[in-house]
Amino acid sequence: MSARVTLKPGRDKSLRQHHPWVFSGALAHVDGAPRPGETVALHASDGTWLAHAAWSPASNIRARVWSFEHDTPIDPAFFAARVRAAVRARSGLLDGRHTGCRLVHAEADGLPGIIADRYGDVVVMQLLTAGAEHWRDTLVAALREATGCSAIYERSDADVRALEGLDVRAGALSGVLPERLELLENGLAYRVDVARGQKTGFFLDQRDNRACIKSLARDRDVLDCFCYTGGFTIAALAGGARSVRAVDSSGAALALARSNLADNGLDGARAEWRDADVFAELRILRDAGLQFDLVILDPPKLAPTAQHAPRAARAYKDLNLLALKLLRPDGLLATFSCSGGVSAELFQKIVAGAALDARADAAIVGRFGASADHPVALNFPEGEYLKGLLVRKNA
Repeated sequence: MSARVTLKPGRDKSLRQHHPWVFSGALAHVDGAPRPGETVALHASDGTWLAHAAWSPASNIRARVWSFEHDTPIDPAFFAARVRAAVRARSGLLDGRHTGCRLVHAEADGLPGIIADRYGDVVVMQLLTAGAEHWRDTLVAALREATGCSAIYERSDADVRALEGLDVRAGALSGVLPERLELLENGLAYRVDVARGQKTGFFLDQRDNRACIKSLARDRDVLDCFCYTGGFTIAALAGGARSVRAVDSSGAALALARSNLADNGLDGARAEWRDADVFAELRILRDAGLQFDLVILDPPKLAPTAQHAPRAARAYKDLNLLALKLLRPDGLLATFSCSGGVSAELFQKIVAGAALDARADAAIVGRFGASADHPVALNFPEGEYLKGLLVRKNA
């Protein structure tokens, strides 16, 4: 029988609206001694049953809901069904031109703390919470059954695991990784290092945005900042960019980016790779008087929570101010934030402030978000972490 967790009076409103998180401050008392990851029964102060949830005693988010249906058992069959539904929902996103996508997107698929990405015949799984960790073996079996993939690899090494009291995990769970793993996206080939790369090896959420950059790049001089393994750079060159200067502080990522360029048969003379700190490089380019027709800013997460937003805002403003100064008249800035602690509204205000300080007359001509394999549940708006603006610098 599940331990019973009772909320304080008035703290059940969000659960009744099917928001899946319960914070520690909402708890009145716990009957029983649930271990990390075990399923508990959430009850309102008047005794009304609310949900089945995973218990996370080390986290400020003390419980995450598995199901709001009282008669739904939380067992291996539950997870197998949820994983099958998530994989089936993405079936149309995998075809001859695309061999990779996100298969499971945590709360959006009713599976908090669980991420699974597919690259060809390999699934990379991330377990980020105590509840996800508790069902680890069950999830591996469910992913193997739902995908039929030959290998499943774990990248449960994100910093957020520490907040759950969890150690990092990484390594093969099923099968063997191929010596060379390649992703096809919009007909372009990208090598993926799932063992050592960022996140699960590639930024799948930018799929549609890379296609957009490809459509905008023709005959433009492009500056790609935080280029990682060259996703936007390769797309821009394939789209006919006159030149691309790609900047990243990871030599290993840049080496893979060079391989991606060669694998796609693109003209290497049009690309310049810079192993440098982006903030410093932008200042060097500004002082040298260089100008570009398209600047891409895709920095790493600078504000994981709202608490980090003020410091992150200063960094985002600095980046966008410098980028706008480097734009030619009628040039385009594609600027992104993947920080959950920075809302789309705040991000737009930051970019507007940067334009003002740069004395740039600019306008938003487009907006970016994550691709369709990264859905946002209506009852969990926090899932909309990736936001971006396409800004034109007027002549």
